[in-house]
Amino acid sequence: MMGHCAQVDTIPARAGIGLRPPHYGELLRRTPSIGWLEIHSENYFCAGGEPHYFLERLRALYPLSFHGVGLSLGSVDDLCHTHLHQLKTLIARYQPGLISEHLSWGSINGSFANDLLPLPYTEEALRHLSARVTQAQEFLGRRILIENISSYLQFAHSTIPEWEFIVALAAATGCGILLDVNNIYVNAVNHRFDAENFLRAIPRAAVMEIHLAGFEVSDDILIDTHGARVDAAVWKLYQTAVQRFGAVPTLIEWDTDIPSLDVLLAEANTADQMLVGAYVDAA
Repeated sequence: MMGHCAQVDTIPARAGIGLRPPHYGELLRRTPSIGWLEIHSENYFCAGGEPHYFLERLRALYPLSFHGVGLSLGSVDDLCHTHLHQLKTLIARYQPGLISEHLSWGSINGSFANDLLPLPYTEEALRHLSARVTQAQEFLGRRILIENISSYLQFAHSTIPEWEFIVALAAATGCGILLDVNNIYVNAVNHRFDAENFLRAIPRAAVMEIHLAGFEVSDDILIDTHGARVDAAVWKLYQTAVQRFGAVPTLIEWDTDIPSLDVLLAEANTADQMLVGAYVDAA
């Protein structure tokens, strides 16, 4: 077992893919040329078993990023110390290069929704979330990245644009930004704003990771499903993001209707080609 001797990963400015059980064995056999792997942290809170058997072996081959979906940073419930302890233990065991969570909430009075729910973008919510992010970072002893989420309704009493809210959060807490380009596009269409304005509002130095994923259309609403190839419009917006932020570690997210490994590798290769272009432009 690798235990606590693992060194902290450095995530390269390349494309990575999410590590999912259907691909455990194939990744070990083929060891394809991908930049890194992302796991959903909560799937590895168990002490052992098959998930850790494969993760320990893949950790020796690829850098790791941990992406959380259950901390519910925006909730008014107390932060779950059991969750934080489990996450800290997992971090100590594998020493990932990046750790991330969502700009969302998902629990009330101890009951959890199976979704990432949006916050109202107000000064009160900003103070509350800033305190929670700071608390989490201090407990973990690590900087975390906060991801912008997709949404389908807006709060009438929001007073701060979404992009200004996440920038202010990063400034107040020192957290990084995980910029989900698909979510920006989905929200821009659903809520009728200019996606490129969102990108222009984000400081270059704050963006430490980018996510790409697929969406579906339902009754003229875009639904962030993570179950399809990256749409051409999202690739175009990603190209704009690369021009603005340079080469940033980029994840291909695919969580439902998981395809063959070759499909994920092809999507990652497309992102890699755009990232190579970023080095050329910066030269």
